[in-house]
Amino acid sequence: MRDDEDYSDEGTSPVLAFLLGAATGAVLALLYAPRSGEETRELLNQKLRETAERGREAREQLVNRGRELLDEAGNYVERQKAAVEERKDRFAAAVEAGRQAYREEKAKEKV
Repeated sequence: MRDDEDYSDEGTSPVLAFLLGAATGAVLALLYAPRSGEETRELLNQKLRETAERGREAREQLVNRGRELLDEAGNYVERQKAAVEERKDRFAAAVEAGRQAYREEKAKEKV
């Protein structure tokens, strides 16, 4: 692979590869750290709980943002419906005015 190629053809993004490498490095560092097995397991469990909590928080934020976007989209659709209805009414009024003007001109021609 050339240095200037991106990772898109391989299905792996550079950011994902970096994060996976960092996580692997962190786990290996913990496993080889000069701690007892009990301390290492407790530290791993603590980090796992923290990561799970961050994941739950991120999920909650995403769900909330999704709801906000859905509400915004609904409001936008309602505004656009109202605008279309108003334009439709104006167009219908203009058509009726044109028909009335046509009728009046036809009536003048008959006189």
